[in-house]
Amino acid sequence: MSSIRTPERMRIVETMAELGPMFAKRAEDVDREAVFPHENWEDLKRAGLLAIAIPESHGGMGGDFVAYALTSEELGRHCATTGLTFNMHVATTLLVGEIGDRLGLNAEDQALLATRRELLWKGVVDDHHIHSQPFSEGLQAGATAGFATRAKPVDGGYLVTGKKIFASLAGACDFHNVLCQVEGDDRLRLLGVPHEGDGVSIVGDWDPLGMRGTDSRNLVMEDVFVPAENEWLPPGVFNSAADRFPAFYMTLSFSYLGMMRGILDYTENYLRSGGRRDHAIKQQGWAQMNIRYEQAQSLCYRALEDVCVDPTPEQVKRGWASLYTTMEGAPEMASTAVRICGGRSMLRPSYIEQAYRDARCGATMLPWSVEVCLERLGRYGIFDPMEGEG
Repeated sequence: MSSIRTPERMRIVETMAELGPMFAKRAEDVDREAVFPHENWEDLKRAGLLAIAIPESHGGMGGDFVAYALTSEELGRHCATTGLTFNMHVATTLLVGEIGDRLGLNAEDQALLATRRELLWKGVVDDHHIHSQPFSEGLQAGATAGFATRAKPVDGGYLVTGKKIFASLAGACDFHNVLCQVEGDDRLRLLGVPHEGDGVSIVGDWDPLGMRGTDSRNLVMEDVFVPAENEWLPPGVFNSAADRFPAFYMTLSFSYLGMMRGILDYTENYLRSGGRRDHAIKQQGWAQMNIRYEQAQSLCYRALEDVCVDPTPEQVKRGWASLYTTMEGAPEMASTAVRICGGRSMLRPSYIEQAYRDARCGATMLPWSVEVCLERLGRYGIFDPMEGEG
């Protein structure tokens, strides 16, 4: 057991592990129909896992960032699509909870944060509210740049107008937690747009290559009223969180690490149940898969040991390397599994066929896409900070 796998964290992981086999059984239908995994979310609600990152004193499970990472890994082992949607919800509770607390806010901002998050926590614990986090607008390759969504201050709150693309949980969440700006103010604001609010519409189709159950259609907002109490963070705190707690951008990768474990599980079962495990080429492929998985998990766990506010450049570099290793390792493992398991693994329904498609989608996910991580790693250490930029 590694140093991060403490008994307290593993108790939460075990709760997810109990749900995993049922999630795996439903994964085929979710993928085929490209529908949101509502039944899985009902199970998550009943198990109390929507409140995984909410303190026990407020009715939650009291898990920290690392507990969530380990639990997400276990979830991804059984249904990576559910893992990605779960990530969007938990990310908000982490921002208003542990991450916000670790930023050292001034007394006024800390008091405001305490008031706002208590409302959010109560909604999750008592009413099982589901939160989404649609940040991307497709304007620039980053989650903290290129925002056109605007919030206009009015009595009692804001009127929000804008569009978010790849808005996961589009038809399933209670709140779309969007990043936006007030005209003339550079600070980012995290506002909880009610799904049922006047002026909210979900547009477009969702028929992607993989991760088909995330329901990531486009969110369009036209003068949607957002009450002031739905501004979950004080203005500008998200800017600080993005700059000072970059591990936040690793959260998607934990589901993919779990998927790598799931690919191993399937391939092992195939080989042990008559899949010509005595064949040298299949043994070699199996060895390569194990090496790839061990590399990804070890680097991820090392990066989780680094998680902190204001990490060193070396620690941030390790985060980029971890994410790249996982996001590229998953499709490589799925490809090797297809070769080992043979032609039937390419026929639907097949876990490996689905995993191959799901895994390939990870490389594009911003803000720390494979491309972004490679670019930053390629400059690290051989250029001075900011050299050649601007």
